Amino acid sequence: MACENNLVVKQIIDLYSQISNLESLKPSKNVDTLFGQLVSTCLPTDTDIDVTKIDDQKVKDMRSHLIKLCGEAEGYLEQHFSTIIGSFEDNPLYHLHMFPYYNNYLKLSKVEFHLLSQHISHVPTKIAFIGSGPMPLTSIVLAKFHLTNTTIHNFDIDSKANALASNLVSRDPDLSKRMIFHTTDVLNAKEGLDQYDVVFLAALVGMDKESKVKAIEHLEKHMAPGAVLMLRSAHGLRAFLYPIVDSCDLKGFEVLTIYHPSDDVVNSVVIARKLRGSSEARNRQVVRCVVVPCNCSKIHAIMNGSGMMKNMIEEFSAI
Repeated sequence: MACENNLVVKQIIDLYSQISNLESLKPSKNVDTLFGQLVSTCLPTDTDIDVTKIDDQKVKDMRSHLIKLCGEAEGYLEQHFSTIIGSFEDNPLYHLHMFPYYNNYLKLSKVEFHLLSQHISHVPTKIAFIGSGPMPLTSIVLAKFHLTNTTIHNFDIDSKANALASNLVSRDPDLSKRMIFHTTDVLNAKEGLDQYDVVFLAALVGMDKESKVKAIEHLEKHMAPGAVLMLRSAHGLRAFLYPIVDSCDLKGFEVLTIYHPSDDVVNSVVIARKLRGSSEARNRQVVRCVVVPCNCSKIHAIMNGSGMMKNMIEEFSAI
């Protein structure tokens, strides 16, 4: 696919050029404006651009670097607002609305909980979130509004990020007891991962295909058979912002649902279940990598309160 001459891709390349020449990616008027323009450019879903089929090496290299720049800028943004919100003397959670993308997290977490509920038989007593960062909004929103009795174990490699995150919930009488923070590299987290019925893997863990797959393979080795893995992915133009998690990256897992939002929520969601045995894993792996690109999956839509089609879901039935 030759797409460097595509108008939208040209716009993305131009924004990339400006962003890559910035002296700093920390929040500022210029940084906020450029990334705001980038997100707006990548949001439309009515496009035939498939980044997995791009054969222009220049565009492929640009995308890889742009994803890393986006991850770095997102980290600075979370650090910035976590510091500000955590400085309030009352409960910092009362001020989460100050974070620019808080409403997006409310929407995405609601959908994730809805989808997760379709694939678990009971409300988990504890879950793990890998790569929670300085602003663990997914964990907070799930704990406050959806998993109100669940303990959430947050794992991050950065001790400073964990300190900021812990401070956010430290003055909340409920979440201060149910949000636990562990400073460790996901690849060093071995013992204990089999205690969780559900494991979330953040979008910023593994910003390229190789490191993402490495993290998934590690989780497959140490998660409990039958446990659910929730991952963030990207679809269409949004894959210029985040890496794609492909179904065939999930060896040892059965893909249950792939969710593609069509509103201002950027990330897609992939839900998979760890298979229970080596023979089952081999059989499922063969089926999954054949089923995904074919018409064997059921495609349907989530309806919003008005009955309008908002998102696309691919559900893969057990065979």
